[in-house]
Amino acid sequence: MSAVFDVPEEGAWAVLGTVLVIFSILAVVSAGYGSSILPAGVTDLLVAKNLSEGGESEGKSTTVNDGSGLLATDFFLSARASTGTFGIAMSFFASGMGAWVVYGSTEMGALPQLSWLGILGYSIASSIPGVFVMWLGPLIKKMTEGERAFSTTDFCRVRYGRVMQLSCAAISVFYMWIYLVAEFTSISNVYALLVNRETVDYVTDPDQATQVNVWYTSWVAISIGSATLLYTAVAGLPSSIVTDKFQGIMMAGLVLLLTIVVLAVKENRISSAEFALASNWTADGFYAMVTLIIAIICAELFNQATWQRVWAAKDNTAMRRGFGLGSALVFLLMMFFGIMGMIGYANDPESYDTAAKYAYLAFFDLLLPLNQGWHVMVLIFVTALAASSIDSLQNGITCMLSADFITFLASPSIIKWLNRGVLLAVNIAAIVKSGQRLNVLGLFLVADLVCATAVFPVFLGLIPTDGKFKFLSPTELGAFLGCIGGIATVLIIGCVYDYETFGKKPFEFFWLEVDAQCALCGTTKMWTFIITPIGSMLVTIIVTTADIMIRGEEKARKPLFTFAFDKKEGDEEVEEKASNDKIFEDDHSA
Repeated sequence: MSAVFDVPEEGAWAVLGTVLVIFSILAVVSAGYGSSILPAGVTDLLVAKNLSEGGESEGKSTTVNDGSGLLATDFFLSARASTGTFGIAMSFFASGMGAWVVYGSTEMGALPQLSWLGILGYSIASSIPGVFVMWLGPLIKKMTEGERAFSTTDFCRVRYGRVMQLSCAAISVFYMWIYLVAEFTSISNVYALLVNRETVDYVTDPDQATQVNVWYTSWVAISIGSATLLYTAVAGLPSSIVTDKFQGIMMAGLVLLLTIVVLAVKENRISSAEFALASNWTADGFYAMVTLIIAIICAELFNQATWQRVWAAKDNTAMRRGFGLGSALVFLLMMFFGIMGMIGYANDPESYDTAAKYAYLAFFDLLLPLNQGWHVMVLIFVTALAASSIDSLQNGITCMLSADFITFLASPSIIKWLNRGVLLAVNIAAIVKSGQRLNVLGLFLVADLVCATAVFPVFLGLIPTDGKFKFLSPTELGAFLGCIGGIATVLIIGCVYDYETFGKKPFEFFWLEVDAQCALCGTTKMWTFIITPIGSMLVTIIVTTADIMIRGEEKARKPLFTFAFDKKEGDEEVEEKASNDKIFEDDHSA
């Protein structure tokens, strides 16, 4: 058995280029470009179209390319009513499962301290946001009906006002940017590992040792970031959804293939006694499970790439079924990598216990005995994983202020280039940050914690303002200060946990300490993720109650401020909110 992977660099570049070119062609065709030269059956399969009843007769755009070469801006940004159950399922599955999954639940499985509960926690946590969207999606769509909405930031504008819209947008951009950094880091690390290149150089001088990024890894990130940026810039969200279908099918097929091949190799066969060493039910596993479920639910509710699929579904039935099926597929894929981690540990427990091998690389340890062709197959697999997540995140970032752009800018060309400019800046920053080779789990934890400070202030807005639970329905001031209260809660937890370390630099506690041997062991992270959202919720309710008592119900329910170009003034917005509350109650009565 070879000690290292030996995929030639030229071969790895060929894999990366070929996969990205194929996805780019699919993306361009999905927008309707070149569809006239394709057979009708191929066009029906590849070109994204509005599937809602009366779509064409009501003047809605049916493709990104409307036939005259102009971009249909709304459809470009939303893929509105274009996707059935299977498409939504594959899109949620592929876009949520990035290159990071080869490390995530694998690490849980290869740590006997976490084992089954760690794997189950990561698998449930990764899949359950889809279940939440199945329930919340139709409600948010109705509350923003007639608003040309694209994301939950539009829900915040309608329900609260501009302050919460911008707050939600800022948190969402931060989370998705961190997600991009994690994706660029993961895909670069995988390529470096399989071509036997270091990810960093360590340069030592008399005063200090410094870590220098290896440009090979940066060029991998630049390549995949540029390719996905280009085809999403041309074809928009429809391109992401269409390519997700093929990426999802490819991922499922390769997982089945890899399962058979990896376990058939003699070097990877283990006895039941050996597997028992990795198969445990532990307290640390439970702590990790609770932490992951709360953290990922909080974070994914701010992932606008997921929420875009709510508007892309042709109807609520397709949306609910699609997210249900997609959630099941996510759960199974995460379980697959977790069990692979357990097998990796059982195969050589001493090396993992002594840190001669790393738990997050357990899946790749199982790949070592395979021949080079299978290593190339894995590169194809992880490239599809990364591309599906990156293009979805890129589209998600552009959608958050798109409703305002469309309302107040007459030129589709200006809207298009504004979105592209924002996206280019975010991608450059993410690629640069990925060069620091930060711990992927640590990156996600800081983003998850930021989202935990605001999840209740935002989504308590779904509660009617005139029902028996109206005391839980925030005013905009209550919601905004609830977000601030969530941040304050984290800072207080940090000071209580270790005042000497975090008393002078309290914001450093957001970068939760990640132990090299067991990142999620112990109770500190679990209690932090339990207390933070509860703290923000309590502040939201208390401030809302005080706000209504001091300013009165009518004034407190109005936005804190409106821009001069807003279509609705305060009184009209209150009427609209009352109408939305009625929709919420009618929907639940039904």
